[in-house]
Amino acid sequence: MNISEIMTEKNIFIGIKAGSKRELLQEMSANIAAVTNLDERTVFDTLLERENLGSTGFGGGTALPHGRFEGLEKVQVFLCKTSAPVAFEAIDDKPVDLVFFLLSPEGSGADHLTALAKISRILKDESICSKIRQMKSPEEIYALLNNIE
Repeated sequence: MNISEIMTEKNIFIGIKAGSKRELLQEMSANIAAVTNLDERTVFDTLLERENLGSTGFGGGTALPHGRFEGLEKVQVFLCKTSAPVAFEAIDDKPVDLVFFLLSPEGSGADHLTALAKISRILKDESICSKIRQMKSPEEIYALLNNIE
């Protein structure tokens, strides 16, 4: 699975300001709803419900909230680069500044897992995360992500 199959430049948000995990989820739910035409409240509730099961904070300043959505046609990934790190109850207790959001249609078992694995590999690669943190535009980030095998 290539990033271009699940993400576009318009799915990358830079400089998001949030004082808490909840605020970050609210801000990104609004952004995601604007791109996908999903209901903003539904996006927020689904992501928050998943977080309540256990934090999706990956460690190393990254997180991967995810959920399944009725009415979504295909798997989509969004990236949020925060303006300042946000407490996220991550596995290493460090705040996050790179957050990938994975949204999948209700019945997308294999595609959801494939996308989850792809994004997980990116998040585990400290050099890629470091490069993303230094980049200033969605176009730069998208180009980088699109060139990852």
